[in-house]
Amino acid sequence: MFSLMLFYFVLVFLVAFFLALVLTPLTIRFARRMNWLDQPAPRRLHQIPTPRIGAIPLAIALVAALAVTQPFPRIDEKEWARVLGLAIGVAIVAIVGLIDDVRELKPLPLFAMQVGVAGIAIAFGVEINEIASPLDGSPIVLPTAVAFVFTLFWIVGMMNTVNFLDGLDGLVGGVTVIAGAILFLHNYKLGQESLMLLALALIGAALGFLIFNFPPAKIFLGSGAYVLGFALAVLAIIGGTKAATALLALAIPILDVAWQILNRVRAGKSPFAADRGHLHIRLYDSGISTRAIVLVYYALTALFGALALQLPSGFPKLIVLLVIGGIAVTVLARLRR
Repeated sequence: MFSLMLFYFVLVFLVAFFLALVLTPLTIRFARRMNWLDQPAPRRLHQIPTPRIGAIPLAIALVAALAVTQPFPRIDEKEWARVLGLAIGVAIVAIVGLIDDVRELKPLPLFAMQVGVAGIAIAFGVEINEIASPLDGSPIVLPTAVAFVFTLFWIVGMMNTVNFLDGLDGLVGGVTVIAGAILFLHNYKLGQESLMLLALALIGAALGFLIFNFPPAKIFLGSGAYVLGFALAVLAIIGGTKAATALLALAIPILDVAWQILNRVRAGKSPFAADRGHLHIRLYDSGISTRAIVLVYYALTALFGALALQLPSGFPKLIVLLVIGGIAVTVLARLRR
């Protein structure tokens, strides 16, 4: 059994990694031939026209690797249906994302896409039915209507958080690899081998793409950020909610997004309005190099993810979240001055 499990682990990772590794440069050439390029502009950081249709190689690599996991024994009879919902959602996000990357859709169609794929995932059984009590870690069962709304909010929120994070070369890809590794280790602790395969599929696809997206990037994620956000959100739910682990691993991006949305609303702007207020952009504007900022984000994601793995559910995780939140808000407030 161990040798079969190891075979699948290696196979799933390699399928995702090498498909992304092969398809990404092909996508770059195709985008240049079609002139589907992100042009330099005052608000943007790059100096040369660069392809931004990273959703396509990422989605193909991820869906193919998910398909490879099909014969592996699942932790329960409904798991494969949830994986199918994940794959369908990823495909839809990539297709709509391609249109957005080429023609730049309005916010409303993009939001409708996010709600739609979240609904598809829920229809296939991806739902947060219970959460751990922040006091003692005991399970709190959610009413059906509350579970639906909470899951919808979680998936749409994670997609937008990851998309807002995509402001520097290699930032989202590397953070996704680390967050995927945290989920992999969490599933290992719980003995959920089939879910470890799903995390490996995401890690392999993101890592294969990251080779071309690390600064200086040869291709941008574009709507691939939505693909990765959707995948992270769903993987944090499948096989038992691991929302607290994901929240800790992605604490800085999540708090940064919440802070910026609050500032935009207070200023009478749309929450989705583009600006240079995000933490990673402010650090860049202060003179810190892209690579340095990206590596700091990687280190923080790994550190907070490790804390999430070590801390027991309940009050300890709540305290850590509150402390990190307080520190992050203080830093953001000082940078805003």
